Amino acid sequence: MLTWLRELSDWVWQDRLWFPAGLGWADLKDRDGLVFAKGSDLWVIFPIAVCFLIIRQIFERTVAVKLASLLRVREKPRVRAAPNTTLEFYFCNASKFPSQSSVEELTKQSGCSVRQVQRWFRRRRNQERPSQIKKFREASWRFTFYLLAFIAGLGALIDKPWFYDMEEMWNGFPTLPLLPSQYWYYMIELGFYISLLFSVATDVKRKDFKEQIVHHVATILLISFSWLVNYIRAGTLIMLVHDASDYLLESAKMFNYAEWRKTCNYIFILFAAVFILTRLVILPFWILHTTWVYPLTIYPPFFGFYFFNGLLLVLQCLHIFWAVLILRMAIKFLPGNDIVEDERSDREETDSDEEEEDHEKTKNCFVQNGNGHTVLNNNHHHSKTD
Repeated sequence: MLTWLRELSDWVWQDRLWFPAGLGWADLKDRDGLVFAKGSDLWVIFPIAVCFLIIRQIFERTVAVKLASLLRVREKPRVRAAPNTTLEFYFCNASKFPSQSSVEELTKQSGCSVRQVQRWFRRRRNQERPSQIKKFREASWRFTFYLLAFIAGLGALIDKPWFYDMEEMWNGFPTLPLLPSQYWYYMIELGFYISLLFSVATDVKRKDFKEQIVHHVATILLISFSWLVNYIRAGTLIMLVHDASDYLLESAKMFNYAEWRKTCNYIFILFAAVFILTRLVILPFWILHTTWVYPLTIYPPFFGFYFFNGLLLVLQCLHIFWAVLILRMAIKFLPGNDIVEDERSDREETDSDEEEEDHEKTKNCFVQNGNGHTVLNNNHHHSKTD
């Protein structure tokens, strides 16, 4: 078994797959005081990810809570669904969104009207939606990381020649020595995205949940692969481009939850402009062009070349998907909407004014007898029907 695994590893990591002809892993061995990236370095990302998870819990329970209080983030009042064994059983075991035929059947079992059953399910779904405070805490954590990562990345790259002339990314490839700033930039970014995968089950789920998972996995693979084969100069530029707009989106969300409407809108406009500039202009027409077109003028194509650029194309497709959502929000915002809502969010359902007037009637409906079965309380039954 070990022999088979060793042979498989040797085949997967053979020089001709990942490097231009005549170059290989032997060229990345430390020598003459020069240090190169190694696959064994990546093990450090797991303890870093754990540290991020711990720091996040502390941050959200202290700094984020105080910041929420400072910005006066308030919870929207929610009317809780009245206790009802029949409807609760269906909600937990069948569906949170019952069909019309199911609603009609539930009305017979519960003794309530169709409108009352529909209202109960709407309020019950709202109970499971994340609170404003939870969403604010998550946004403030991501805002803090993305802002610090962008500043650190800019500081690490501002004096590098490939920051201004991207063809310098390939000058001397693959024997590009590793700088301490590059090492920490990579490890911290990788550790953060690993922590996001660990916490995705408890984070607020949005409509693009699957796309987010694909994005995180593609990002981790892309950063890890660029580290292994020493595409580090290209990798640092790609990470910087991503961090350039993310902190703006998270800050817009924070002000959204705090109901600072004008501030949220202004930041959102800035975010949309930076996102489109970095993800739909700089990344494809500068960076992708330099990773896809320019290397072919130096080396014949090889598998690693296609693999690296394939992952970049996956990310670019996701950028186009999100750009569509951003433009949809921008279109809604431009006519004068009071606030920009995240198109990815699962919006909270609200009762109409007419339904609020029937609130007391709903409570009268949900009275359970000693056996736990729901019965209709006729003592306070209104003459008006739903």
